[in-house]
Amino acid sequence: MSELVSIITPTYNAEKFITETLKSVQNQTYQNWEMILVDDASTDKTVNIIADFAEKDSRIKLFKLEKNSGNGFARNIALEKAVGKYIAYLDADDLWFANKLEKQIGFLKTNTLPFTFSFYDCIDEEGNSLNRRVEAPINLTYDELFFCNYVGNLTAIYDVDYFGKIVIEATQKRQDWRLWLTILKQIQLTKPVPEPLAFYRIRKDSISSSKFKLIKHNFGVYREFHGFNFMFSVLLMMRFLFTQLIIKPRYIKKI
Repeated sequence: MSELVSIITPTYNAEKFITETLKSVQNQTYQNWEMILVDDASTDKTVNIIADFAEKDSRIKLFKLEKNSGNGFARNIALEKAVGKYIAYLDADDLWFANKLEKQIGFLKTNTLPFTFSFYDCIDEEGNSLNRRVEAPINLTYDELFFCNYVGNLTAIYDVDYFGKIVIEATQKRQDWRLWLTILKQIQLTKPVPEPLAFYRIRKDSISSSKFKLIKHNFGVYREFHGFNFMFSVLLMMRFLFTQLIIKPRYIKKI
């Protein structure tokens, strides 16, 4: 019997994308999963769409927040509800390849890893390929992750038996990077599945689509999460920016 995977998906006004996202999970060749969607007070038809899916598929579970509280808060609510051996993350506008879970769970077991991720391809708002693949170091260390978030949120899976449920900080952005840093600080090194297993959708209205807008959130990782003083955090940000501009582009491939 395969172990249960709990898929955590916060939603907010995702009516344009959520159907495709849900179908990409239902199409998994690895079928022992539960998908926990926590809606962050959407004002469009997101909840209705999810409810229709949930009525027909008991593995899809919908929870609704009374007021908008942010992705981090919604993810933590979903985490409380999760009962799987593995925790996986998928945002409401991203997609998985059909063999994503099967391939990744097999990779975890073969390599005796409690945490892994994968490469991913980029698409635009309409689902068209941007001919771009995001890869990562084959042996990702804590020190490398410290200066660059190589882990795509839509590709990460960790073993609850090893780590327990890891509550993330309910910050506006970069809560995922903080989570991976927490994990890698314990195990020091992990490996990605060395192939793409998901599609990351780049949207014009997304904060993460602008590296400039993300600077303050990245700075907060050093200043608030790690607790470094202001000047040391500035120095670390300089190294972070060097990594973003010089090192990380080596892992972005044309396809």
